[in-house]
Amino acid sequence: MNFTLSSKALSSSRTDCLVVAVPEKGDWPASTTQADEALGGQLKALQKNGDLTGKAGSTLMLPVNDAPWSRVLVVGTGADKDRKPADYRKALIAMATVLKDGAARNAVIALADTPLNGDDAVTSEASKLRLIGRTLEEQLYAFTGFKSEQPAKRKLAKVTVVASGAGKALKDAFNLGLATGRGMNFTRDLGNTPPNVCHPTWLAERAQQLAKEHDVIKTEVLDEKQMKKLGMNSLLSVSAGSAQPARLIVMEYKGGKSKDKPYVLVGKGITFDTGGISLKPGEGMDEMKYDMGGAAAVFGTMQAIAESKPKINVVAVVAAAENMPSGTATRPGDIVTSMSGQTIEILNTDAEGRLVLCDALTYVKKYNPEVVVDMATLTGACIIALGHHATGLLSNNDELADDLLAAGERAGDRAWRLPLWDEYQSQLDSNFADMQNIGGRPAGTITAACFLSRFAKEYRWAHLDIAGTAWNSGKAKGATGRPVPLLMDYLMSHAGK
Repeated sequence: MNFTLSSKALSSSRTDCLVVAVPEKGDWPASTTQADEALGGQLKALQKNGDLTGKAGSTLMLPVNDAPWSRVLVVGTGADKDRKPADYRKALIAMATVLKDGAARNAVIALADTPLNGDDAVTSEASKLRLIGRTLEEQLYAFTGFKSEQPAKRKLAKVTVVASGAGKALKDAFNLGLATGRGMNFTRDLGNTPPNVCHPTWLAERAQQLAKEHDVIKTEVLDEKQMKKLGMNSLLSVSAGSAQPARLIVMEYKGGKSKDKPYVLVGKGITFDTGGISLKPGEGMDEMKYDMGGAAAVFGTMQAIAESKPKINVVAVVAAAENMPSGTATRPGDIVTSMSGQTIEILNTDAEGRLVLCDALTYVKKYNPEVVVDMATLTGACIIALGHHATGLLSNNDELADDLLAAGERAGDRAWRLPLWDEYQSQLDSNFADMQNIGGRPAGTITAACFLSRFAKEYRWAHLDIAGTAWNSGKAKGATGRPVPLLMDYLMSHAGK
């Protein structure tokens, strides 16, 4: 797909399909007025007759004659006074849905002059162009590599987005949106790949390939022998029952000054989770291929960073393992010594994500990080608490938590903070070890984060529980690409100028 930004007048923008916006209530954007004038008032007439409601997310495709465009797609954007970025994104998704399966081979999108309510961080033209770019990439995604019959090739091949100018700031914003969307799609590809293909070694190979494709990325992979030497017995306890060996994957991007501390991302990479000896129910277990959603988000973010090349240092660490039952698998009641030296009584082998993450969190201390953000499809309790709309956020630092929450709001990839109070720590008390790996049913998301916090005391740290946001079940089953938008917004907001 070819995406470009243009400041040419609509009257000279020849295309198969022009996309304009019509509000339910309020003033028309200048681009829509220009299009209507070229059409001799046809859009106004349709609105007057009730054919154009302007309801948010509504669409109407009009074939036209005697105009530079073969057809006009009118997208409803709701009332001016009510329109927020989420409503705008709804309109963009509706537009992309029509275009991707339509007859147009090229399209010109004139939606960047639609006004939004809120602060400049989400309502500026640059912010809208960033969202347009991301939504186009995201909505034109398809995962068909494992189908024996491939769908017909999509006709749409070129999209031009109209902006007020062609300056560097607007181009950079649009390209950042495209890069974020491509990062999301890389995340989705990894999450959707079946577990007989996507195992820890395969993930490591993807990281090495990423380094080959982008010379700004450096990749290192630690095998089980190296991890054993480092004392990563907690991580290795998870892979003990699998024929697939664990891998610790490290990707580094150095775009900032050499003295700048890196921003560290840590991803849970359980490529398939049976629950181990604490076996999960069979129903829905196929979806446990997405238990590496945190790792996939790390990969997607690193790809977007490599494309955008911000002035910031980033280290990404993926703890990859497969959790399987066998004669060599870890048992409930086993005690292991983590890389930190703390001992863990494993009461439930299905609480394995925290067991791989804790050693990764100890490992990243070597980088003297500015901050550490881990992400994991960690607890079903987070889905019960927050549903599928918000990522759970817990942190040992208020400033970091506030920054991540703000990034999520700007990106439309929202998170909600849960408490990390000391009162919850006692639920992890063990009679036989320094801690146990579960804290019972109450506050399951919080006690999981409490466990991780014991390995992150020496730096500013935040945990993102993406169990409810990284994957869609049901008819739309598949990976979502979250929280790549949140992470990209956060990292770009801290990049040097």
